[in-house]
Amino acid sequence: MTFTPPPHRTQNWQIRKPAARGRKGIVVAQAESAALAGVAVLEAGGNAVDAAIATALALAAVEPWNSGLGGIGHALVQPAGAADASAVDFGPVAPRGLDPSHFRLTGRMTQDLFPWPEVEGDANSQGPLSFVVPSAVAGYAAMHARWGRLPLGEIAAPAIALARRGLPADWFTTLKIANAASALRRYPESARIYLPDGLPPVAPYQGTPGFFRLGALAETLERLARAGLRDFYEGEVAATLAADLDEAGAVLGPADLRGCEAVIRPAQRVAWRDRTVQLAGGLTAAPTFARVLRAMPDEEPEGTPGPAWFAAFASAMKEAYAERLAGLGAPEAAPEGCTTHVTVCDAEGGVVAMTTTLLSSMGSRVVLPRSGVLMNNGVMWFDPRPGQPNSIAPGKRPLTNMCPVILRAGGTEGGRPWLAGGGSGGRRILAAVFQLLAFVAEFGMTPEAAAHQPRIDVSGPDLVSADRRLPDDVIAALREGGAVDIVEHGVLPINFACPNLIALNGDGSRFGISDVQSPWSAALAQP
Repeated sequence: MTFTPPPHRTQNWQIRKPAARGRKGIVVAQAESAALAGVAVLEAGGNAVDAAIATALALAAVEPWNSGLGGIGHALVQPAGAADASAVDFGPVAPRGLDPSHFRLTGRMTQDLFPWPEVEGDANSQGPLSFVVPSAVAGYAAMHARWGRLPLGEIAAPAIALARRGLPADWFTTLKIANAASALRRYPESARIYLPDGLPPVAPYQGTPGFFRLGALAETLERLARAGLRDFYEGEVAATLAADLDEAGAVLGPADLRGCEAVIRPAQRVAWRDRTVQLAGGLTAAPTFARVLRAMPDEEPEGTPGPAWFAAFASAMKEAYAERLAGLGAPEAAPEGCTTHVTVCDAEGGVVAMTTTLLSSMGSRVVLPRSGVLMNNGVMWFDPRPGQPNSIAPGKRPLTNMCPVILRAGGTEGGRPWLAGGGSGGRRILAAVFQLLAFVAEFGMTPEAAAHQPRIDVSGPDLVSADRRLPDDVIAALREGGAVDIVEHGVLPINFACPNLIALNGDGSRFGISDVQSPWSAALAQP
């Protein structure tokens, strides 16, 4: 007998993710405990901005591999009653002292997240030279100053409680830490926290997993709650950061921290039939999102997503990425990253869609010991080769893939927020967010059905990754357009982005859904 082994399935099961339903506020996050923090703030009288900040601060304690105080991001905010959304830009900026000569090439290509030439010692992707200015806290400060309702102490209280409790030591934590262990072990405080006895923490064989503390993070959150978020850049916390940065040999310094400010500007608006897509604009995935919209067929699709729609979408994505990557000069972002996305609405109809990131999983892998802040590795967004459009340079801003979205009912002259969302996953974010929006807005799916609908990914001009659950006729139509890789949508490997969504319907009902394959993710409704 001849036996040909079939493709291995990492997950031989069917997974369902519950949706949130209600008529008041909803919080969606990639960790349920962080979403609970946001709901608690809504219950305390906070608005969507307060809840989004609370959720983001909580994620620093319960999802440290994805985001945190040492990260960066972009947000869209449409307060209750506002006709338009505003974009909050707290994206990456290179330190003023960044010297391209510090990043010498080995002559080999890297096997890390980006197809960049390899740098000696991986100095651009881990360690103290990989930091860009950590602007996430500046973003939260700007949002709170402009739109916040509750005092910062109340907003930060759930995050402080979670940080005091510690990070859950379950199987997913083991997986995420083990994936970064070879780099975490190089940095003393990171190894002390995440690799006790030199190994990742492991859940007990039976019973309930415990928790472990993330260094000085709880104390830093407590200080920020008392002194204000700008203390991260100009006060006691800034002084601890500066001391640790200097001892680590970073070029990021006090002047970079003092000069860090978020920018608030009108959201980019793009017409989509009788709707308006509001995007973050600038150095995000927004221009490419708009390019894909223009390339899709004019007629509104009917029925369910089928071969013709997926083929048209794949073609539009390939063309858009060819344009995007040619304009940049080289592929600019990771197929897999450590980004997180938070979507919030409040009872009055205010909406926030916010994406934050450390870039790689565990960012630079460096925890600053005096503050417990895990730093980003944003220098890896830059091309290490000199003379390229995206080459490393002091004070420079790279292009990123973040794609928060608020879809407004009605034309460009006004209308209520209808759908809000975004995702994590590097260059895979755009395809996931576009499809989730289209499944709801174009095909009339519920958010829950849309989240469970198999998708494709197109992260460049040459290849389509297709969920193996898609029908054969869809796969065949995709193959007529070029190479197709049949992959699983699972926990690891991560072949698709992790999107989430909230729908605010005209009858007052609200629905939220988180990423199906993220074990900790949740959409929670205000009771």
